[in-house]
Amino acid sequence: MSEPTLSPVLDAFRLDRKVAVVTGASSGLGVAFARALAEAGADVALGARRVDRLQDTKKLVEDTGRRAIAVATDVAKPEDARALVEATMRDLGRVDILVNNAGVGTAVPASRETPEQFRRVIDINLNGAYWMAQAAGAVMEPGSSIINISSVLGITTAGLPQAAYAASKAGLNGLTRDLAQQWTGRKGIRVNAIAPGFFASEMTDQYPPEYLELQRARIPAGRTGDPRELAATVVFLAGPGAGYITGQTLPVDGGMTIA
Repeated sequence: MSEPTLSPVLDAFRLDRKVAVVTGASSGLGVAFARALAEAGADVALGARRVDRLQDTKKLVEDTGRRAIAVATDVAKPEDARALVEATMRDLGRVDILVNNAGVGTAVPASRETPEQFRRVIDINLNGAYWMAQAAGAVMEPGSSIINISSVLGITTAGLPQAAYAASKAGLNGLTRDLAQQWTGRKGIRVNAIAPGFFASEMTDQYPPEYLELQRARIPAGRTGDPRELAATVVFLAGPGAGYITGQTLPVDGGMTIA
């Protein structure tokens, strides 16, 4: 019996010979994204402030047979964003995919949030994504893809005081639309965002158990998400299967934003 051949449809979800950059790749969802991109065939450049923890992610990528580099990166610093892209070009040869995943959150009441606390969240979640997009966009070829990891909190509320986080993610949705408008036609770079609902991460680990139970009642799917489900969406938006999608913010939330 002859071996089955891969169908053209499945080919559209492969990332062979592509190079991805993933920020915030030292833990949580960033690790899931890096591993899934590697499983789909991409080499991966990993950026995060905690460079020691990046080594674990690097090994996960290499265990799939793909190449990986780990670079200490604070995306709030434009020079770090440029350095990550430059290292990727030097060591892996190209940049086809950028996953802007680095982010922080707070739950400080608006009446008590300090300017420093608010600015830190905006500087990492929104400004950092912009610096990374600028650096990557300067070297990306037509057919490349930028994926910004936003949040349902950029669309709706969830019962916690998260003004800075919500503002940063709503801003990221707007940035996604504008970069897509500027770059898709002129540069051939698609720019999209994913708005995750509740997925296991360092952020959700800080929530009291009763809070997640209350939020689960708002989710038609009746459960929190599995990080692999979110990673599969990243792989889809990264590749040619999503070639006609740009400027969109896609909720991956079990239906939370329609409830």
